[in-house]
Amino acid sequence: MKKTNRTALVAVTVAAGLMAGASTASSAAAQCGRASWYALHSRTASGERMNPAALTAAHRSLPFGTKLRVTNKNNGRSVVVRINDRGPFVRGRVLDLSRGAATQLGFIGSGHTAVCMARV
Repeated sequence: MKKTNRTALVAVTVAAGLMAGASTASSAAAQCGRASWYALHSRTASGERMNPAALTAAHRSLPFGTKLRVTNKNNGRSVVVRINDRGPFVRGRVLDLSRGAATQLGFIGSGHTAVCMARV
């Protein structure tokens, strides 16, 4: 392989890697996984009092106040929630929703469901 072709190949590979990194960074909040619900009456990690009827959620790393559209993959229902707590602390779960959000998504009875979420 000529030196110019090898240099071009390296440049294209680096550019592709940078673009892949950028796309995963921008879609870091757009993900699918399992979600559960919880209803406490204590304080959340953000310092506010937990309101089980509110449309809120707990996420491990998203900033407090972030709004997400959460869609239940089993029935297509969706709701916009605000991140105000940290969690979930159960392996394999990506989101803990308030009881109010879980009610609107229709999975109170099962306790957990498959969801996709994206920043609003």
